[in-house]
Amino acid sequence: MKFLFTAAALLATPLAASAQTAPAPAPAAAKLTIDSSIETIAADPKGKAILDAQFPGMLAHESYPMFKGMSLKQVQPYAQGRITDEQVAKVAAELAKLN
Repeated sequence: MKFLFTAAALLATPLAASAQTAPAPAPAAAKLTIDSSIETIAADPKGKAILDAQFPGMLAHESYPMFKGMSLKQVQPYAQGRITDEQVAKVAAELAKLN
């Protein structure tokens, strides 16, 4: 199962990224949604608080570097039931309040 998760994470990672280029900063007015990457949501202090409330320890998980570029919906099938539809809906509702 860990292999499938790793493979999915690799497929979701852009291959054209260069080790010498830093990621482009998100636009100031970018709206956070349930389709945003976990990393993008976590970069916003309010978004991070939402993730921490619903998924304590997620951002400190040893596999975070592998799934941070994926959305919650993308990670959900690999989370072995630890990310429920109800939790995803709660995060979506909280993110909508920020926009």
